[in-house]
Amino acid sequence: MGIGTLSLIALLPIAAIFIFLVILNWPANRAMPVALIVTAITAVFAWGTKTNVVAGAAVNGLVQSIEIIFIVFGAVLLLNTVKESGAINTIRQGFIDISPDRRIQAIIIAWLFGSFIEGAAGFGTPAAIAAPLLVAIGFPAMAAVLVSLIIQSTPVSFGAIGTPILVGVNGGLADQKSVLDAIGSTSYADYLLQITTNVAMFHGIVGFLIPLIMVAMLTRFFGKNRSYREGLKVWKFALFAGIAFTLPYYIIALVLGPEFPSLVGALIGLLIVVPAAKAGLFLPKKEETFTFETRDKWEEEWIGRANNEPAKTHEGNKKISLFMSWLPYVLVAVILVITRIMPDIKALITHPSVTIQFDNLFGSGIGAKSTPLYLPGFIFLVVSLITYFLHGMKISDYTKAWKDSFFTAVSAGTALIFAVPMIKIFLNTTLDPQVVSETVSHLAGKNMPLVLAEGVSNIAGGLWPIFAPTIGALGAFIAGSNTFSNMMFSLFQFGTAESIGLGATGAAFVVALQAIGGAAGNMICVHNVVAASATVGLVGKEGALIRKALIPMSYYVLAAGTLGMAIIADGFNAWFIAYGAIVLIYIYYFVSHKGKPANLKGQNLSA
Repeated sequence: MGIGTLSLIALLPIAAIFIFLVILNWPANRAMPVALIVTAITAVFAWGTKTNVVAGAAVNGLVQSIEIIFIVFGAVLLLNTVKESGAINTIRQGFIDISPDRRIQAIIIAWLFGSFIEGAAGFGTPAAIAAPLLVAIGFPAMAAVLVSLIIQSTPVSFGAIGTPILVGVNGGLADQKSVLDAIGSTSYADYLLQITTNVAMFHGIVGFLIPLIMVAMLTRFFGKNRSYREGLKVWKFALFAGIAFTLPYYIIALVLGPEFPSLVGALIGLLIVVPAAKAGLFLPKKEETFTFETRDKWEEEWIGRANNEPAKTHEGNKKISLFMSWLPYVLVAVILVITRIMPDIKALITHPSVTIQFDNLFGSGIGAKSTPLYLPGFIFLVVSLITYFLHGMKISDYTKAWKDSFFTAVSAGTALIFAVPMIKIFLNTTLDPQVVSETVSHLAGKNMPLVLAEGVSNIAGGLWPIFAPTIGALGAFIAGSNTFSNMMFSLFQFGTAESIGLGATGAAFVVALQAIGGAAGNMICVHNVVAASATVGLVGKEGALIRKALIPMSYYVLAAGTLGMAIIADGFNAWFIAYGAIVLIYIYYFVSHKGKPANLKGQNLSA
């Protein structure tokens, strides 16, 4: 078989996900088992992967899915603890005091606070925290999940203290002879910093518009008038918040490297934007405040189980202070940072004695490893227990928080236990040499994503930089992680850039575009969508969410690709005009959409 046929075969698992989940709108707990079966059959019978490798990859995925379920459980437990204590009422009032406008609240909670959590923990944690928090202050569950997914873009490349760069890109390029030969006298550490700076630059230029796109999406799909324009009316505040994060983000990447751009950049953004909002700077007029319609007019598909939980008042109407109400989330952020940047503590909680590990599953060479104490879920659990004492809760209320959180985690698990193993099988496929023609014999032993990427590169040729972010996004969609996407494709992106004559400097831009796309792909990554939805009790709407999130994701990869091509081409060139045209097309799309009256409750607005 040639590269074309192999690429089409490699596309089958991805096509299965899109057909059943996105096009046919099946719930994930139905779509992902089918996708798992399609992937396993394709891997064994078309790709020639050994059955023990498929089994080992499936168990590896099962272990990771349990980790994700644990994170979901912890995030929901913390929120339910704050709910049952009555502190959520204080938090809600605190945001109303800043601004009652839902657009402003989304920017502060999702864009800035979510980016801060991304910088500390990564791996889908921001959506697991921001989405239920937004629901708790009055957002429809689907709206909360959507805006939380949209911000899983700009901060992601430097999430978890720089893991997508330090583990992902570095893991793909470090010690590779072809890379070291190409960069010549430049040290590898300096070259990695060059890639880091390029990543921050692309994200800064493309990503500062994300808060504006996010609120436009919010008003289009969940506002009374179903109009993007209502979101665009807060353009001053949205752009202000975008720049307040991305500018320090870029400077930190330039000066300090990949560990702190998202973490510190978001913190600086919060310190700038929240006081500005309190002072009324760039806020809309009171008569232009946007809020959701009353609950009885919400579409059925917007509503998650968390929307049906009434706000709880603390026993005896005792009011919990704003500081005490926010303290659990402050503790989460502080503990996350400490456990990620202090080597001694990190070594203690990841020690082999507290690590669960399975080696060489079924003789496949694939292992499975979990460090439960290092997972954000464990930190959420610890902080929840601390909050029980801090807020003086009754044992019956705390027991209810645990019970509700358990059922939420179980609802997420029914999809995740199929989704993650499917992804792991796809990544661990090994192409049988017997099914490869002589002209592409170098593909023998490679997995489906790499063959698919090579097929695209053969078509793209010298225009490859335009497609580089899309491959990164595809990797994140498949693997569920920017880190894994970068690890899988960075060397491939570097080699492709070299093969079309871009040299080491051009390759640094192309690898950066890979990281940009890998970050944007988190918006539509299946297990991120499933996990975030589960935290608010929104089940079976994953396809509708992915269809909506494709709008900002497509902007991100198209804008980054054309901008990258323009910079690589050097000087002022037609590609800068193409980049500007893409931005203007999206702006025109948002502005020209006049909206339509709200449908009757229960009708589908997912298109």
